[in-house]
Amino acid sequence: MKGSLHWKPDPTSKIPVFKQIAGHLKERILSGEWTAGSRIPVQRQLAGQFGVNRSTIVTALEELKAEGLLEGITGSGTRVRSTPAAGPDSSRSLDWDAYIRRGIHMPNLPAVQAINRAEADPAVVRLGTGELAPELIPSGMLQRMLGRLARQPLPGGYEEPLGSPALRSEVSRHLAGYGITASPSSILIVSGALQALHLISMGILRQGATVFLENPSYLHSIHAMPAVHTRMAGIPMDGEGLRVDRLSEHAEDMNGAVLYTIPSFHNPSGIVMSGPRRAEVLRFCTEHGLPLLEDDVYRDLWLDAPPPPPIKSMDAGGITLYIGSLSKTLSPGLRVGWVVGPQPVVERLADIKMQTDYGTSSISQALARECLAGGLYEKHLHRVREQLRVRRSAMLESLEQYCRGLLEWSTPQGGFYIWAKVPARSGAKPLFQRMLKKGFLLNPGYVYGPSCGAYLRLSYAYAPVPDMQRGIRELGALLRQ
Repeated sequence: MKGSLHWKPDPTSKIPVFKQIAGHLKERILSGEWTAGSRIPVQRQLAGQFGVNRSTIVTALEELKAEGLLEGITGSGTRVRSTPAAGPDSSRSLDWDAYIRRGIHMPNLPAVQAINRAEADPAVVRLGTGELAPELIPSGMLQRMLGRLARQPLPGGYEEPLGSPALRSEVSRHLAGYGITASPSSILIVSGALQALHLISMGILRQGATVFLENPSYLHSIHAMPAVHTRMAGIPMDGEGLRVDRLSEHAEDMNGAVLYTIPSFHNPSGIVMSGPRRAEVLRFCTEHGLPLLEDDVYRDLWLDAPPPPPIKSMDAGGITLYIGSLSKTLSPGLRVGWVVGPQPVVERLADIKMQTDYGTSSISQALARECLAGGLYEKHLHRVREQLRVRRSAMLESLEQYCRGLLEWSTPQGGFYIWAKVPARSGAKPLFQRMLKKGFLLNPGYVYGPSCGAYLRLSYAYAPVPDMQRGIRELGALLRQ
């Protein structure tokens, strides 16, 4: 429907606002966008979308119920009753909701869906978003590189199954700077780290496999492994990272399992796994034949000192699959990352990737190669680190000024996040909801693990500093209430 995504009622029109909304919703039904039996968004969501109060939405919905287009069903919300194609008495109308419920991929958590919707609203200040602010993305540099590429034959065709040979050679050289020896034939180019996890789930995990991971973990907030119904087993952390002594308690449950870890500037806690702990993790995985998934997408975002070398750099037995990406450091829209591992594994993942999307965008791969090859990436990282230090200081100063004694937090050494503990009497969920009503988006801790309801993930990477300061002031005011 034309303009439906950003449509809002016109308050200056002679037509009452509720009638404008009813007409707009009716158009969505008559166009087949909302089919018979489908559930429409809840009143609160519609009110936020159209910028009106809930009573206006209720009146609009009553109009459509009176026309026989909607009906309220106890426990199921408001659903479309009929469409012109189906007719009000048709018993053969297509129930898309039933198809949706039977889909094998689980829906996002409600809180994650709310976060995704709010992040699309330019009026919302994003205090939990895990990506660089638009002004930190080197748009000018990328445009100049595109200009240079445009003067050459554009790579418009499909690349090799493993990805562009030229880019894989540059990634190999780049990884050597971390101490990782990886030939181009052991590197698979993927469309971001999330796709790497999808491919791994489809390529090496069996149905019902156990995934050991830190508690808390980013992996809890997404269904990154849709091909199998995995069991997530959280392992506690301390100041040095994942506790291997607690992992060893599960030594009898290692068959077919994997260990997933974010050792550098962990998401969401910000913890950096120490060098000795990394060696301990590798030793445990080697002794128990436990594949290790090392997600190192934040490595280059160090602010005080580089983190210890990757676990992969110490792995002589090929037990580690190493995941890297340019999404956190260069541009999330570029969608370029990589998986490094034994050649049979990356070839298996490449075969699945070819069946899925026939390869990451050739133009994105060419841009990534230009950036890594010309030394531009390191220059960009220098600027990003400078700006993130300023932003980190601003958030820490605001927390100290407005939330001292109300939250508990520590200073991250890099990455994007401050993992803040809220008082038990407050809880993250009501703070998340009340802050969102005021136009500030936080990430509640419970999306990162069932035992994290007393935490918030704050990000200093995205919101402008003045907005960040306003948001922390508002958070402090709510905590005092």
